[in-house]
Amino acid sequence: MKFKDLGLLIIDEEQKFGVSTKEKLRQMKTNVDTLTMSATPIPRTLQFSLVGARDMSVIQTPPPNRYPIQTEIHTFSAEIVVDAINFEMSRNGQVYFVNNRISDLTHLKEMILKYIPDCRVAVGHGQMKPEELEKIVLDFSNYDYDVLLSTTIVENGIDIPNANTIIINSAQYFGLSDLHQMRGRVGRGNRKAFCYLLAPPLAALPADSRRRLEALENFSDLGSGINIAMQDLDIRGAGNLLGAEQSGFISDLGYETYQKILNEAMAELRNEEPTPNLISEPSSPNQVPLPSGEGGFLPSGEVGGGPFVADCNIESDLEMYFPDQYVPSDSERMLLYRELDNTRNDQELEAYRSRMIDRFGPLPKQAEELLHVVPLRRLGQQLGCEKIMLKQGRMYLYFVSNANSPYYQSEAFGRVIDYMTHNVQRCKLRETAASREGVKRSMVVSDVPTVEEAVKVLKGISNNQ
Repeated sequence: MKFKDLGLLIIDEEQKFGVSTKEKLRQMKTNVDTLTMSATPIPRTLQFSLVGARDMSVIQTPPPNRYPIQTEIHTFSAEIVVDAINFEMSRNGQVYFVNNRISDLTHLKEMILKYIPDCRVAVGHGQMKPEELEKIVLDFSNYDYDVLLSTTIVENGIDIPNANTIIINSAQYFGLSDLHQMRGRVGRGNRKAFCYLLAPPLAALPADSRRRLEALENFSDLGSGINIAMQDLDIRGAGNLLGAEQSGFISDLGYETYQKILNEAMAELRNEEPTPNLISEPSSPNQVPLPSGEGGFLPSGEVGGGPFVADCNIESDLEMYFPDQYVPSDSERMLLYRELDNTRNDQELEAYRSRMIDRFGPLPKQAEELLHVVPLRRLGQQLGCEKIMLKQGRMYLYFVSNANSPYYQSEAFGRVIDYMTHNVQRCKLRETAASREGVKRSMVVSDVPTVEEAVKVLKGISNNQ
């Protein structure tokens, strides 16, 4: 096809197109605006949106009178299949039975008819003549059959509100996107819908297959496609931003670490400092120029260490985690860690604490310590600490590594010195020689047995107490 003046390219069901195919479509005309739509975008496309290379809009509002699809994982058994079909037939509904091996469709039909003789079963797959397959689908939509036994041909484009149960056999062989798309074939009316994922016992499956099935079971609410796509990104990796690979090695690093490395690499490509220890121009009205004509700017008012360090790393020999007995699911713990890492202030942290207590009960000691890490990192960053180490009852504060940084003439460092002079017996300032930057400064604070106590110390420094 040739267009006279192509201005907009819309790609629906984006997850079905490979990277090279989409780029080929875009090359039909340079500078064409592109809109891609998908319930579960491929990891590379989602990553482009998350890093800001593309804009993303999320539609989470479902159509009216829709209910979440109840999703269950079972091992294959005739009893499960028969019960699901009988229940749906008892309310005059219809069933999709998806099995991706054409050779097995006949045996499954015989099994269904053996236990439910009055069940009307239709078989459909892609090797049939188009006219024959079309007639079967139309007859099914007209309620001439109770069960449509087919391959994944039902994945897209079929909208039958009366079909509200789907059974997916050998679900461990499907990708997250495929499973979510097939599950979306039911629940399209105002009835409660059910999705049964039939697979071997989870303990016998590879880790990735198990995570895919658990993600489908956990994220069954309406509008949860973005959560499933994020899980797919976490499992398969973000892919190559400059090449055609859709998945990559993110699972070896973890999503947060990957994002941090990616942001640093992008900053270097833009000729920026990956960790902005030096400030060359004021970034807010709360900053004033350094006296004596020195480069950089001093914060005025509140402690403003944020401009001096990009992040504060925490190292510790203390127990800080969610115990297995408190949160049994591995994938659930990872999601909780990620959510905790994204909390930005005390109000969000308290809301997070309340949700944890409501879901899992009172927080154990290790979990309490972990929650105190969030304000510790934030306070450490404000005070210009690149790293905080808690070991053997002591806290080590490692300040900005560049000895020439304006940080050492800032109010934040002044408060650190004030605290040390008022607590001489507890604090000790250390300076170690560095090859190019003169000296590196750190401070040791004794009698800090817990993260909670470390937070109190940093609050005392910030409040000049």
